[in-house]
Amino acid sequence: MSKPSTKVSRRQQILESLAHMLEVSPGARITTAALAKEVGVSEAALYRHFPSKSKMFEGLIEFIEETIFSRISLITQDDTSALTRCNKILFLLLTFTERNPGITRILTGDALTGETERLRARVAQLFDRLETQIKQILREAEIREGLRPILPVTAAANLLMATAEGRIAQFVRSEFKRMPTESWDEQWPILVSGFYREVLQPVS
Repeated sequence: MSKPSTKVSRRQQILESLAHMLEVSPGARITTAALAKEVGVSEAALYRHFPSKSKMFEGLIEFIEETIFSRISLITQDDTSALTRCNKILFLLLTFTERNPGITRILTGDALTGETERLRARVAQLFDRLETQIKQILREAEIREGLRPILPVTAAANLLMATAEGRIAQFVRSEFKRMPTESWDEQWPILVSGFYREVLQPVS
């Protein structure tokens, strides 16, 4: 996570400390007392910046959303094939999780056990947005490239997302030893081999 302006440095420090604790204590539930100790402040000081621990988790989820979707907006503007753009989006997601192991525990729900349902719903919504973006790109392929997935578009997008999500789950389950990007370049061509069929264009 990048350093912000001095004005919000304490807030940023709290979020970075939370992300670090999630990384070094896989499976553990983070308490505000332990987090305050990690930051080097009192629990009261934490609550001056965040009214609850849920808001701290929301701060990390916002960081995920802003980082990923700002970059996806650039990818979608690429004048490349639909599958190339889908690959870039999924590789972006995998690379982000690889570089932010603690935060990845939030994406898998592992760190949200016992937390408010609103947080899990927001993470689910994040993945729904990603899958919707993939679906949109696949739909555009029929118009731009004359290609249509062998599967219905919804099922095709779900297959691609499920593959990426499975690698992220393996990363957390292995306690961050099994890298989500490992062998992706070799696996991707196999995953999308025969993915499309050509759509006959109308005779003008």
